[in-house]
Parts: sequence; structure tokens; C-alpha cells
Amino acid sequence: MHLTIGDHSPRHIRRIVRAYLHRWAMTELTDAAELAVTELLANVVRHVPGRSCGVLILRVTNGVRVEVTDTDPRLPEVQEPDRLAEHGRGLMLVEALTDRWGVAPNPPGKTVWFECDAQPGDGTSVRRGVHQ
Repeated sequence: MHLTIGDHSPRHIRRIVRAYLHRWAMTELTDAAELAVTELLANVVRHVPGRSCGVLILRVTNGVRVEVTDTDPRLPEVQEPDRLAEHGRGLMLVEALTDRWGVAPNPPGKTVWFECDAQPGDGTSVRRGVHQ
């Protein structure tokens, strides 16, 4: 999907992510994937001129991969915000909720991605984030 997003767009994208995960029988990934994509889209809303981006949702061998591509060449970094700061925790959440995430230059901008692995059995395994 190629989009120009507004403040309420993440809600609609969450529904799309949820629909794909249900279709692919990976409902245990819904909460983590929805929250992680919301954080990536919030960064587009806050930092990308024109708020233009692409969203790609891929079924991979062991789960799901979501990519958000935008036109801003600045690469995001995990920050340790002041405890009273209103912003700056998004990538910390993505790191905590997903199994892997990363960022790659994609001229003229970048692609930020994450992957959530489907868990064998009941899906109660603890997730850990790995920045690659």
C-alpha cells in the first residue's frame, strides 16, 4: 500500500494487519504487530514531510514481516527518553514487542521493518526484541 497518512490512519492499518493475521491463522501475533505498526506509522506522521509512506505486510516462513517505507532519509534510533517526555519510546516498544526489527536506507528515504514469529503450540512464549 502506498499512502499519505493522517493522525487516524494507524487505526485503519491496524485493522488490515489484523485481517491478514487472522486469515493466515496467526492471531497470537495480532497485539504485537498492531502496536508495532502503529509506532512506525506514528513516526511517519511526526517526522516525514508530506506523511507519505508505503506499508508492506508479508507472510514469511515463521510468521509475519511488516515494512514501512518513507521518504525521510534520517535513520531512526532507539532513545532513552526522559521519563516525563511525551515522545521517544516508539522504537523501544517495537524492540520489546517483536522478534526482530531493523532499518535500511531506501533512497530517497528508508524502510523500517519488524518481524514477529508465530509460536508453535499455544503462543505463550515470551518475545524479545533484537535490533539488526
